[in-house]
Amino acid sequence: MQSVQYDNLQETLYYEVMDNGLHVYVLPKPGFNKTYATFATKYGSVDNHFRVEGQNEVVVPDGIAHFLEHKMFEEPQGDIFATFASQGASANAFTSFDQTVYLFSATENIEDNLETLINFVQNPYFTDQNVDKEKGIIGQEIGMYEDNADWRVYFGLIEAMYKVHPVHIDIAGTVESISTITKETLYSCYNAFYHPSNMLLFVVGGVKPEEVFELVRNNQAKKSYEPQGEIERFFEQEQMEVAEEKRVKKLTVSMPKCLFGFKEKKVGFVGEELLKRDLTTKLMLDLLFGSSTPLYQKLYDEDLISDSFGYEYNSSPHYAFSIIGGDTRDPDVLLQRIQEEVDLMVKAGFKESNFERSRKKKMGGYLRMLNSPENIAHEFTKYQFRGSDFFSVLQVYESITLKDVNDCLQEHIDWSQVAVSVVVNP
Repeated sequence: MQSVQYDNLQETLYYEVMDNGLHVYVLPKPGFNKTYATFATKYGSVDNHFRVEGQNEVVVPDGIAHFLEHKMFEEPQGDIFATFASQGASANAFTSFDQTVYLFSATENIEDNLETLINFVQNPYFTDQNVDKEKGIIGQEIGMYEDNADWRVYFGLIEAMYKVHPVHIDIAGTVESISTITKETLYSCYNAFYHPSNMLLFVVGGVKPEEVFELVRNNQAKKSYEPQGEIERFFEQEQMEVAEEKRVKKLTVSMPKCLFGFKEKKVGFVGEELLKRDLTTKLMLDLLFGSSTPLYQKLYDEDLISDSFGYEYNSSPHYAFSIIGGDTRDPDVLLQRIQEEVDLMVKAGFKESNFERSRKKKMGGYLRMLNSPENIAHEFTKYQFRGSDFFSVLQVYESITLKDVNDCLQEHIDWSQVAVSVVVNP
């Protein structure tokens, strides 16, 4: 067991790599009643074309990572949710573009729940019958999201931005793609991506690190894993420009929904460089579109936006894009007004005082996050899989300058790289 002391945050992170390659991290929070644990694999919806070192190249159906997540909860003796509930824990899981995470939250029976979490994720149970049954369940879920206006405007924008990169494919896949999934395909993906060397266990809360590591060591010693080589992921070359300038979906909505965003031309950043780019861009977007900005207030006063208006930034070594917008009475007028105002900001640049205020707000938000075991766990895993350190975020914010943010403004706001997604009434 080793430790890293973050004096500026008054936190100590403990970690150990098990003999089978599993990375285990523990962040003790003295005085916290709740413990939150995540068991995550670096495997998401975009990983549909890969090769494990020494094995053949594999192409799998869209949506299989999400399908696999669903199936992991089914055990020969029944549903694993019932086991967690009987032990006083709340369990869940989710699949994103680049990871799948299994989790529980509890204030009691921590050791039992931790054993349960590790064991069910490391004990797949797929049969022809339960796979076929799941197709119907997930098919209904896909249909439900097809009618969800917020989801459709969101993924409609990503679909408009990207032509070939699998980030534009719905995380759940399509009814057609999941219909081709078999138990053999599931086992193939499981064996590739659920090997301990591709996984990370993170425990945060009122726990003692020595006890957690002892439990995990004993648990893993009872299981046999052959060493596995690197996983190579394949992505087709994505075009620089957006795939479509505008995508319109017609659904019954009380008010039109409009999202737009900028597709980054420069990608390939990793580790701390990716982290700084991510934080700098989010800071720039807050200075442009945050709820305390003059632009937000103008649009609100003109009745063009509501409190649903916001922004986000998604980045990885392979893709990066912003998403801005919300509900609006007139998407066309909203976009016109935003372009007029943003172009003025691009010419003028940000003021030092506004930059410092926004940066302090971001730093304060980060420090508040350290009081939430859930947020710590999810952010830590996300950053770790991308080769950076969640606990260095404050230090990176401190290193960002006004010039960094103004350079980012000039680079990111490129109207030739913008795509629009709108949901309107039929």
